[in-house]
Amino acid sequence: MPNSQVIRWTYAFIDRPAERFGQACTFWTAVTGTRLSEFRGERGEFVTLLADGADACLKAQGVDEGPGGAHLDLAVEDVAGLVKNAVRLGASVVAEHEGWAVLRSPGGQLFCAVPFHGEQVRPPLVAGPDGSYSRLDQVCIDLAPSAYDTEVAFWTALTGWESRPGSLPEFHVVMPGPELPVRILLQRLGADRQASAHLDLACSDIEATRAWHEQHGATFVAEGTQWTVMRDPAGGIYCLTGRDPRTGGLPG
Repeated sequence: MPNSQVIRWTYAFIDRPAERFGQACTFWTAVTGTRLSEFRGERGEFVTLLADGADACLKAQGVDEGPGGAHLDLAVEDVAGLVKNAVRLGASVVAEHEGWAVLRSPGGQLFCAVPFHGEQVRPPLVAGPDGSYSRLDQVCIDLAPSAYDTEVAFWTALTGWESRPGSLPEFHVVMPGPELPVRILLQRLGADRQASAHLDLACSDIEATRAWHEQHGATFVAEGTQWTVMRDPAGGIYCLTGRDPRTGGLPG
């Protein structure tokens, strides 16, 4: 990939129904140690979650249809070049705007190509009230079995990041260098359905982070092997994982 198309920064986008957007913003600023920028867009549907002393890597959007979810923004110096490369690899253009574009991966996941504005300082770990730490650092793309291999190949080629199998056969990690704040996890589901995505937090103590999030209105959904599935006050699903918040990897 030409140097101008190298991904220079990453954003995780929190997509939630417009009628519950305020609840989502209140919750996610509380549990990520951030504050809101001014709202943007024709209907005030966009906002950035600002971290003191660091560059933002989280944004939120109020959506008019569906339950919401998550998506990635990939920041580059050459947006048109990244769009062209993504299309060559099998993506499709959903909408083109002045200076940025919305695309859909071959398996159906939306993402955006946006301009790089010099971001370089990752937000710090977030301390819970008991002294445990967490960090929102991953977008997990949930895929039908029929789309999984194609998506692994697509995101590996598009990003140029390290790409390797995850801790379980149904997972694949596409991981940037430590200077970038958000990485990608691809998850193969047990049945065919439309692609979607959710947010993952790395937690030093899942149970402590769960209790803290519940104090802010989240609810428990299910227990996994190394993760806990939660629902935020706006109805969005996300996961608390047992990965090291400093490195993003599993302990040991």
